[in-house]
Amino acid sequence: MKIEVFFMDEASEFLDSLPEKAKKKVAYNINRISNGEKDNELFSKLDDTDIWEFRTLYNGVKYRLFAFWDTEQGAIIIATHGIIKKTQKTPKKEIKKAEDLRKEYFDDKD
Repeated sequence: MKIEVFFMDEASEFLDSLPEKAKKKVAYNINRISNGEKDNELFSKLDDTDIWEFRTLYNGVKYRLFAFWDTEQGAIIIATHGIIKKTQKTPKKEIKKAEDLRKEYFDDKD
């Protein structure tokens, strides 16, 4: 099953800011998920949240794109924003930001 992935402005800006080869690797991994591949190393739910994380490791750098599901009109993933992860734990402020963007997205839909 094909899953649509949409990018909020900040997610697009993050991707545009990456070096070309890293951008291609991130896009390749997102494409794998959008084509229905289930791989927790590439796309995983963050504990106790409605936020998911696209994960890419390229040349020792951890790229993360935060996202959430909108299943009201089919299987759609909305990418909110991205970071280069420098620590083992995902920063709580980044999860909060994704949650706030998710809430804003659904509030605007109503």
